[in-house]
Amino acid sequence: MLKITLADGTVREYDQALSVSELASSIGPGLAKAAVAGRVNGLLVDCAFMIRQDARVSLITAREPQGLEILRRSCALLLGMALKQLHAKAELVAAASVGDGFYCDFTLARALGPEDLQRIETRMIALAAANHSLHYVLASYWSMDGTALAAGPYVPTTRVMNAFALTHLSGKGTQRIYGVCWTDQQELQAWQATPQLVVINIDERQIDYSQALTDTLRRAGVHAHSDLRNEHIVSKIRQHRSQGVEYVLVIGQREMEGGFVSLRDGFGDNLGRMSVQAVCDYLLKASDGRHCAAPQQSA
Repeated sequence: MLKITLADGTVREYDQALSVSELASSIGPGLAKAAVAGRVNGLLVDCAFMIRQDARVSLITAREPQGLEILRRSCALLLGMALKQLHAKAELVAAASVGDGFYCDFTLARALGPEDLQRIETRMIALAAANHSLHYVLASYWSMDGTALAAGPYVPTTRVMNAFALTHLSGKGTQRIYGVCWTDQQELQAWQATPQLVVINIDERQIDYSQALTDTLRRAGVHAHSDLRNEHIVSKIRQHRSQGVEYVLVIGQREMEGGFVSLRDGFGDNLGRMSVQAVCDYLLKASDGRHCAAPQQSA
């Protein structure tokens, strides 16, 4: 008899080995639909993983931070799949999650434009609705050595990805498409509203810290975005100002190591370096006692 101990301490018994997906189904149809991965005796695994001996198992949904990252990572594969279907000669180079979304790097003889971006997003929506297995995506479009891909797991099927949008296209030799992904359409639409503030990193060394800072500001009630694109900071600042963003936070290596931020307003005025708490106080002028804690840097 196989004994599975769930996260809440409940013990369930089964007479044979079963997959993480089958375990979720045995608990309820809602969980079966929502589960994107599992953790078996501390090991993060995909839904096809077979549990063959007694184990402690946690089921992960896209509502959890780790599940949302898996969702975004999988969207990067879906983007590669759509790109190859529309541009068969495109060579897929890399795909990964980043910040609030995902990206895919590729090479193609011609540079794509905004109209191409819309066509690719439309194809992604159709592919997601068709409910493909992600194993099919990997086998058909990507090198199986996995060197170009972020480490899995990935969602079991494409239907889980139903709230995404492509946002930016950059590059000439190796081109990169960025997208954003959330759990549902309501979250996506909330994100698409013009933010009060955008956190901008200077280079890739500040990516994790910048996203952690963005999450901190959101928890305090600030409508904040992170712009982690691998593009020149002046270009990013100019774009956000043109879109009506009120403030930008610039994060470089000195800011990250010093634990402060550089705040600028939409008119280009530098409001100086300040602590994360000072930014919260300045933006919110809060009277409800909410506070921001400094974001933790990734190890």
